[in-house]
Amino acid sequence: MNCGAHLWYKQTLRVSILDHTAAPRVALLKPTAVNAILADVRRVQAAGASVVSLMRGEPDFRTPDHIAAAVVEAVRAGRTGYPDNRGEMRFREAVAAKLARDNGVTYDPGTEILATTGATLGLACALTALIGDGDEVLLPDPIYDAYHSPIALAGGRSRPVRAPIVNGRFELSVDALEAAVTPSTRALLLNTPWNPVGTVFRRDEVEALAAFVVRRDLLLISDEIYETIVFDGHRHICPASLSSEVRSRTVVVNSLSKTYSMPGWRVGYCAAPAPAIDAMFLVLQQSSRGPATFIQDAAAAALTGPQEPALAMQREYAARRAQVMDALRDIPNIRVMPPEGGFFAMVDVRATGRTSNDVRLHLLERHGVVVAHGSAYGPGGEGTLRVSFASGGDNLTRGLERLRAGLSNL
Repeated sequence: MNCGAHLWYKQTLRVSILDHTAAPRVALLKPTAVNAILADVRRVQAAGASVVSLMRGEPDFRTPDHIAAAVVEAVRAGRTGYPDNRGEMRFREAVAAKLARDNGVTYDPGTEILATTGATLGLACALTALIGDGDEVLLPDPIYDAYHSPIALAGGRSRPVRAPIVNGRFELSVDALEAAVTPSTRALLLNTPWNPVGTVFRRDEVEALAAFVVRRDLLLISDEIYETIVFDGHRHICPASLSSEVRSRTVVVNSLSKTYSMPGWRVGYCAAPAPAIDAMFLVLQQSSRGPATFIQDAAAAALTGPQEPALAMQREYAARRAQVMDALRDIPNIRVMPPEGGFFAMVDVRATGRTSNDVRLHLLERHGVVVAHGSAYGPGGEGTLRVSFASGGDNLTRGLERLRAGLSNL
């Protein structure tokens, strides 16, 4: 192609792309709360202000040494080829052993486990494989906002179920679910410990929710990414462990990001009956070859190796939780809701009479501290703020000092 023709081709390509709008499905998507808030943060920083973030859900711990050593060993051993698209068998066997050991539920690593590049892809595969056009997915309100877009991309519709604050914790009742269910309802998506609100469903609550799923002949998609970060004697209950009937309609989604401080490694897994995994595998292979082989080797080492580093991180999160509670106590019109799990604390600001987004902007613009507004997670979150203690040390101390000053100044 001569120079003139090449220039014409480039100009024509540019015009043709710019003259066409994005596919209609893109209009169904919304920026995540984090990305929307970060735009405000950049604006404030551009004006010369310093900010401290108490927003992100990213652990600040180093990945434990034995896991890092395992990935180096795998690379040196030449484990750099394409992985088994379902997941390396060693990793799938490690996942099966972990689920039996920690959750009391048995899965066949050959047919009932799928390796994914993080929980995000696992959720997307489950929804795309199992949700049809027009199907409704019940979601607690408030809930992690990034669930809505993959439901929409799968052709489904989010159906929020209001979960009010009862006795200082957000609760999801079966009565509310029964009122929300319709003939189009296909699934219930649960997250326990529950982001953003910090509730850990008790065994009796999980049993009641599971009984609802069975009674209504629904699927249950269970996001268990925060399972090890629990406090005050609370314990994560995997719904699939309750009975064979519940297991038969449950997709467990998890990753190693939180438990082992491996967010950038992008390795996770799903566990479900073989027909569901087969369908999800068909979806996954269209866009992913799965986590790198050497990453899966290290992930297997994480799941089967010493668990003390994960326990040590959990103890540190408990200390940070206490620090948050102490720093924000006794502020007029402000109440901190003690999280039962996860690394977010919800701060109730309803008594101030101001919206959660107004309070968030006040804290950012006048006091240089970044938090998430509860309304970003649904109408049920209005009047609350999500404060992260995923990052500790000086960042948490300085952030809490600014947060207390800003809340006191309301």
